[in-house]
Amino acid sequence: MSAPQGEIVLKIDNINTYYGHIHALKGISLDVRQGEIVTLIGTNGAGKSTTLRTISGVVRPRTGKVTFKGKDITGMKSHEIQAMGMSHVPEGRRIFPQLTVMENLDMGAWNVKESKEIEKRKQRVFELFPRMKERIFQKGGTLSGGEQQMLAIGRALMVDPDILLLDEPSMGLAPVLVEVIFDIILQLNKQGTTILLVEQNALMALEVASRGYVLQTGEITLSDSAQNLANNDSVRKAYLGEE
Repeated sequence: MSAPQGEIVLKIDNINTYYGHIHALKGISLDVRQGEIVTLIGTNGAGKSTTLRTISGVVRPRTGKVTFKGKDITGMKSHEIQAMGMSHVPEGRRIFPQLTVMENLDMGAWNVKESKEIEKRKQRVFELFPRMKERIFQKGGTLSGGEQQMLAIGRALMVDPDILLLDEPSMGLAPVLVEVIFDIILQLNKQGTTILLVEQNALMALEVASRGYVLQTGEITLSDSAQNLANNDSVRKAYLGEE
């Protein structure tokens, strides 16, 4: 069940995540409210993907706390967190290349028992991504990069998530397809899905988001409304390509 509009649906508090001896996230805290698009921007290696992986249970923080819909999920397994209503579309899409579009979508609905509900969710995916309906029996590995990104998001939507974690959805896509993906992100948000967006294309991310956080070498250095971040001189120079 979704939280009321505006209520904090996801909160991370003083998270420290390590890869071996490497201190990847250094005391990160952020929150996402129901109905928002919140973006994390930063350079490669800043810790953006690690933040999403920590939230979704792919990696475990050494210290700190992750709360989802009021419940402490720190240390829970990924599939348990997903079953609560969180979907993570990882960087690089990670679809099943040997499975068809239909089979990939079915994998996304692994915890849904009702066949009618599965069909209903597929229809929603096909409404958002008509191309997926055209490719329904095609193997995922034979799809174009843009189509694979559509499939990855579609598979994540089969969970019927309260929050969607999107990691670099525009990576490697032609500009026209980037526009399509961001239009879908806005459409999903208007339909009620809360979104935490990691995106290298800071300009696009700040155009669709309501708030944002700037991440540098594992630390949040700035947080503000997306509009204020887009107008911030240091952000414009570092991430928007301005001199």
